[in-house]
Amino acid sequence: MASEQDVINALRGIKDPESQKDIVALGLVRDVAVQGGAVSFTLAFAAQPPQTKVMIHSMASKLVGRLPGVSKVSAKMGGGAAAAAHPHQHGAQGHPQAAAPAAPQRPADMIPEVKHTIAVSSGKGGVGKSTVAVNLALALAEAGAHVGIIDADVYGPDLPLMLGTRGRPGMFDNRIIPVEAHGLKVMSIGLLVGDKEPLVWRGPMIHSFIQQMLRDVMWGPLDYLVFDMPPGTGDAQLSLSQVIPLSGVVMVTTPQDVALLDVRKAIAMFQRLNVPMLGVVENMSYFVAPDTGTRYAIFGEGGGKKVADEYGVPLLGQLPLDPDTRKGGDEGAPIIVRRPQSAQAGAFRDVARRVVERLDATATLRPLPTIS
Repeated sequence: MASEQDVINALRGIKDPESQKDIVALGLVRDVAVQGGAVSFTLAFAAQPPQTKVMIHSMASKLVGRLPGVSKVSAKMGGGAAAAAHPHQHGAQGHPQAAAPAAPQRPADMIPEVKHTIAVSSGKGGVGKSTVAVNLALALAEAGAHVGIIDADVYGPDLPLMLGTRGRPGMFDNRIIPVEAHGLKVMSIGLLVGDKEPLVWRGPMIHSFIQQMLRDVMWGPLDYLVFDMPPGTGDAQLSLSQVIPLSGVVMVTTPQDVALLDVRKAIAMFQRLNVPMLGVVENMSYFVAPDTGTRYAIFGEGGGKKVADEYGVPLLGQLPLDPDTRKGGDEGAPIIVRRPQSAQAGAFRDVARRVVERLDATATLRPLPTIS
C-alpha cells in the first residue's frame, strides 16, 4: 500500500521544464491524502504556461497511478499564488529520487482504437504541408471515415487557424478531450497557448508532448489519425516513429530543386526508421491564370514525379497554386469545406483516395525502429 511519502517521492520525478526543479521542491504539490487505494493531491500552479500545466497534471496522475496499491488518483489543479510560501510538508524532507519505472507497454496500446496513423511531412517549410494535411483529413472524413488530426508542429501550430477552432480542450477522467472542427477531432498545442506565445522546448519536451497527444487524449475509435509534422528531420519525427508503428508517411514538396534536396533527406530518414512511404504530393505544381486559362509552372516542373520515381513510390497528386485554397486556410474554412465542388477540392479527394489505396497495399506489420 502506498504512503503519502511514496506519493511525494514519485512526484519528485517530475520537473518543471523551465526551472528544471522538481515540482515538490517548487511547492506545487499540496494536500496529499491517501485513503486505501485512493490518492488525492492538489497541483498549486502559479505562472506556468497552459501547456506545462496540462503536461505536469497528466504526468503526475500517471506516475502516482503506477504506485503499488493505488487504484484511483484525483489530481486537482488549483491556484498557486501562495504555493511557494506554503509548500507541502513533505517537500523538504527525504532525498529526491526518480519515480518508479512504468511497466512495459506495447507502443500500439497508446491508441488501441485507431486503425491507421498517417504522418504528413516535408523536407522544408513553406511547401503547404499543413494545407495538405488538413484537406487530406477532411477528404477522408467526407468519405465517411472517423478522422482525427494532431498538430505535431509545436513551433508553428497552424491547425487552430486553418480549421477555425476557437475552444480549448477539456479534461475528463484525467484525459484530454479533443476539440472538434468540420467533423474532425483536433489537438494542437496552439489550442493551449496564446497566438504570440513562443514555445522554447528541447527534444525531451517534444517527445513527452508527442506521447501525451497519443496516450492522454480521448481519441476514441478512429479510422485515421493524421499528424501534421514539423518540417525537416528533427525530434518530432524521430519521437513519433519510435513510440507508435506509423501506417505510413505522405511527403509534401514543391517542384523546385531546393525543396527536392530537402525532401530526399526526409524520405531517407523515414526509410531508416522502417516507416512505409505512401507517396509524394507535389504542391504548388502550377498556376492557371483565371483570365486567360494559361498554365504557368511558377516553381518549375516535374520535381515531384522525379523524386517519387527515384525512391520507387507513387506520385499521389499534383496540386495547383490556388488563391481560394490560401484564403480558406486563413479563414478557417479549408477548400474542401469552402468550395467543395471546386477542382482543387477534387484534387485533394484524389490524393485521399490514393492514400487509402496505398495503405491497403502496404498494410504489413513492421518492427519499430531501433535508434542507437
